[in-house]
Amino acid sequence: MIDRRSLLAAALAGAAALPARAAGGDTLRIGYQKNGTLVVAKQQGALEARLKPLGVTVSWVEFSFGPPLLEAISLGAIDLGPTGDAPPIFAQAAGGPIVYVAAQEAAGSGAAILVQKDSPIRALADLRAKRVAFAKASSAHNFTIAALEKAGLTYRDIEPVTLAPADAAAAFARGSVDAWTIWDPYFAIAEMQPGTRVLTLANDIAKPNSFLLAHRTLATERAPVLDAALDALSGVARWCEANRGEVAALLAKGTGVPLPATRRAVDRTDFVIGPMTASAVAEQQRVADRFHALGLIPRPIRIADALRTPVSQNG
Repeated sequence: MIDRRSLLAAALAGAAALPARAAGGDTLRIGYQKNGTLVVAKQQGALEARLKPLGVTVSWVEFSFGPPLLEAISLGAIDLGPTGDAPPIFAQAAGGPIVYVAAQEAAGSGAAILVQKDSPIRALADLRAKRVAFAKASSAHNFTIAALEKAGLTYRDIEPVTLAPADAAAAFARGSVDAWTIWDPYFAIAEMQPGTRVLTLANDIAKPNSFLLAHRTLATERAPVLDAALDALSGVARWCEANRGEVAALLAKGTGVPLPATRRAVDRTDFVIGPMTASAVAEQQRVADRFHALGLIPRPIRIADALRTPVSQNG
C-alpha cells in the first residue's frame, strides 16, 4: 500500500540527490516523470540554455508518479514539476504550498484500464467486486472512479489495490489483480504484451488534464525564473507537436523505455503547455469535489485558492 510515510520517504530520497542551491548561483530544481515535454526539454538542454542568462542552473530528479513529486515540492526538495489531475488535489487538501502554474489540457489521454486477454471482464460493469490496481492519489485513481461512475458502479463496488506503477505492473503480470489502471509509458509497455487487453481508454471516459505545479515560493519570490522556464517549456511543447519521430527517439533515450512503446505513447500524446483556463479549473474542481464526496480527502478545497494567477486574468 502507498501511504504518506512511503511518499515522504520517496520525496526525501529525491531531495538527497539534489543540491539546495548551486554554489555561487541559483538552481531551479525540476521533477519529471517518464513521459512528456519535460523529458524532451531535459534531453535538449532547453531550460539550461534559457535560464543561463539569468544565472540559473537546472537540477533534475525523476519520479515514477505524481504524488511523490508533489510531496517533494511540498517539502521544498524541488521547485517545479508535472502531474496528472488528482495529485495536486490531495496535496492541496494536505495543506501543501503548491500552486498551479500551467495546464496541459487533455494531455493525459494515454491511459487505460487493462485486463488479461482471457479475463471474463468484458465491460466496465464487470469490475464489480474485482481487484483493481492503481496508484493512490494519481490520475489513475480519478480515472478509475470516473469509469465506475460511467458504468453505474461506485468506488465501493470494487476492491481497490493501491500500488505504485512498477509494483502494479508486477501484480498484473502474475494475476494478483483483475484490472490495472495506468498511464503511458507504462500503458504502452503493457499494451504490447500479448496477454494484455484494453478494457477502456481514458478518452472513452473523459479527456483528463495534466498540470505543472510549483512551490509557492518559486511563484512569488522567483517569478522571473518561473516565467522563463514556462516560456522555454511552451516552446519545447510546440516543437514536440511538429517533430513526433524525433520526440520518440529523445524520450526513449531519456527514459530507457523501448522505442516501439515510446512511439506508441507519443502518437497519442497532446504536447501542449498553456495557462490555466476557466474550463480546466472547473473540471479540476469537479474532480476535487468527487474525492471529497467519497471521503478520500479530509476537507473540501477550492482549486481557485491554489492558482498562481486568477483565470480571469488569462482571458
